[in-house]
Amino acid sequence: MSQSATDVLIMGGGLAGLSLAIQLKQRDPALQVVVIERRAHPVREAAFKVGESTVEIGAHYFALTLGFAEHLESEQIRKFGFRFFFSEGQHDVSACTEVGVSNVFPTPSWQLDRGRFENFLGQQARALGVEFIDGAVVRGLEMGSGGALHQLSYEQAQTRHTRQARWLVDASGRAGLIKRKLELAQPNDHDVNAVWWRVDGHVDPNQWGSDPAWLSRCNPPDRWRSTNHMCGPGYWFWLIPLSSGAHSLGIVCDAKMHPLETMNTHEKAMAWLHQHQPQVAASIDTPAHALQDFLFLRHFSYGCKQVFSGNRWALTGEAGLFLDPFYSPGSDFIAISNGYICDMIEKDRAGQSFAAYAEIYQQLYFSFYENTLTLYQDQYPLFGDAQVMPLKVIWDYTYYWSLLAPLYFADKLTDITLLGRLRPALDQANALNRGMQALLRDWGQRNTGGLAPDHRLLDQYRIGWFHELNSALNTGDDGDALRARIAANVQHMQQLAAELLAAARQQHPGIDSHGLEARLAADDQPAREPLLQPQWYAFA
Repeated sequence: MSQSATDVLIMGGGLAGLSLAIQLKQRDPALQVVVIERRAHPVREAAFKVGESTVEIGAHYFALTLGFAEHLESEQIRKFGFRFFFSEGQHDVSACTEVGVSNVFPTPSWQLDRGRFENFLGQQARALGVEFIDGAVVRGLEMGSGGALHQLSYEQAQTRHTRQARWLVDASGRAGLIKRKLELAQPNDHDVNAVWWRVDGHVDPNQWGSDPAWLSRCNPPDRWRSTNHMCGPGYWFWLIPLSSGAHSLGIVCDAKMHPLETMNTHEKAMAWLHQHQPQVAASIDTPAHALQDFLFLRHFSYGCKQVFSGNRWALTGEAGLFLDPFYSPGSDFIAISNGYICDMIEKDRAGQSFAAYAEIYQQLYFSFYENTLTLYQDQYPLFGDAQVMPLKVIWDYTYYWSLLAPLYFADKLTDITLLGRLRPALDQANALNRGMQALLRDWGQRNTGGLAPDHRLLDQYRIGWFHELNSALNTGDDGDALRARIAANVQHMQQLAAELLAAARQQHPGIDSHGLEARLAADDQPAREPLLQPQWYAFA
């Protein structure tokens, strides 16, 4: 048995653990970092892990914070945004309502082949001097307190080793090694399940229609590069292309509306898909799209009682908490938690007291989790509503691009003074969001009978202010300019909330405002042009 000490020991060499190790070494090359990973590297491409779609925060983290833009552009797939088809039971997807962009937004994101990317991260970590120990299984850990070191034992090649570390970080995913040891697991009420699989070859949505006008809606006509969502009551089905030449497919559903037992084998999943998305099912049920793997997960969403500690330990990625794959927030939360961990370790290395920061950062991190959870919890029943769901997508992304994303892009999530000054605006926006989520849920419950399919594209690219919200993430605003921009964003949220409330009441005069009316009455801004054009409210 061998034993040695290090500065930081990370349990788990996946996306969260390797990116954290790289970030730590980039910020402090003298730091000793050890990563213990169960899988042997290199790992297989394509059928490796889900979590392949990134959005703006996670994409910014990988491309600019870590500096891997060249790899993402050359070895991964530039994403053509999110795309939503309201195609439940339809044999002609091109005749359904489509929500998406006709052109790529200026702030980039990518589809990640997780095997390819994690192999790359492993190589980069080792090149920076990280001691990356793969093919190793953790056998035990003892948590130090006060000034005592943490101690971990692991087995590699049938040899037992022991390592001590000042900092211990759990990036072990759902294994949750520290979470289990300290009994930190915390359930939530978001009861959803998922099944997923990978197939050979790319699935091209343009094959679903032959109408030249439909095919030419996008420039370039690359719908296949989008994270495509096929939406129906209580579920969505994803299609995500991978750079290794495969396609990732998955069903995510409300457990009460679509029991896992109806789709927990590939045969059952395909039968379910033929029923709910028949044209999509027919397009992938061919020899050209041979099955690579199949997995499922019950009740995948959860919280955590604690993720950061003044005793020099932390949890990141799925070892801590997980929300929902809709809107692809997984990499965002890795980026945020890793940033907080780096900051705490830097303060500790500089001899500063960091325990109070661990508490503050945890409160912030949990607030991001809780506010984002409102986008999902009890909302799945309206996912097939082609009237309300497109409006929800606009609202949800307005909320994301207005607050959390600009703060992250400006590298201000550890600026406690700035966050304190922004507290009134952030509280106002969060209250607006909670009221809006309740309104959207109520609106969907009141709608009956569904809507006839139509050929419309609700083009987010053509909404000027929405396009500007995305573009403004790259402005580099700081200090007063950033505060002014976030204040203006909250005013946009107020106006959008007022428009959506008015639309809901036009259709359902008795609908509860869920507190929005009182909040919006205080908005004394002059009358402005509508934020959404009539086609967003014109329904068949």
